[in-house]
Amino acid sequence: MPPRRRYDQYCSAARALDLVGDRWTLLIVRELLAGPRRYTDLHADLPGVSTDVLASRLKDMERDGLTTRRRLPPPGAAYVYELTPRGSGLLPVLQALGEWGRDGLEERRPTDAVRAHWFALPLLTALRGVDTGPGTLEVGLEEGTFHLNLGAEDGPVYGDGPAPGGADARLVMDEGTCTAVVRGELTVPEGIRSGRITVTGDSPLGKALREE
Repeated sequence: MPPRRRYDQYCSAARALDLVGDRWTLLIVRELLAGPRRYTDLHADLPGVSTDVLASRLKDMERDGLTTRRRLPPPGAAYVYELTPRGSGLLPVLQALGEWGRDGLEERRPTDAVRAHWFALPLLTALRGVDTGPGTLEVGLEEGTFHLNLGAEDGPVYGDGPAPGGADARLVMDEGTCTAVVRGELTVPEGIRSGRITVTGDSPLGKALREE
């Protein structure tokens, strides 16, 4: 891979882009906000990235203090990548980018890949104005299931698949409804009241979602 280019500008935005401005870097962060991931898992959930580019980006991110790599204990014994606190600090950056770009989620193009958990960060943003309190919220879409760790102060803010150990509440909706929520055309409480979103769970989180 060619040497990384830098802007060589004494500007905080330019300095930030020196670290995360390369193609795929922020999408790698998006994946790692779900917790430690193996290289093969990252490659599977970043359709379109070549193995050379992914390896190069991960190496750059580790060098720049955004990620670390560690070996899992047996019987796993695989290497995983995870975010450092500095890398995790990019969460609000990705949420702001998601809000800015949500109008681009119009009709899905035939070439568009999709993963259920790609809706996790925008949905976290959409829930900021809902008084849910902390808890684990599982979300079921046609494409799959993911879970949100609401109010998490450290550790993964979301996870792919069902919540380990069970969730405090579960939302079920179709992709069109989830897209409407992400685009700001529908709130989660409005979706629940209209029947477009089904909520289950008798925990304080489930009750809060139904009562909003």
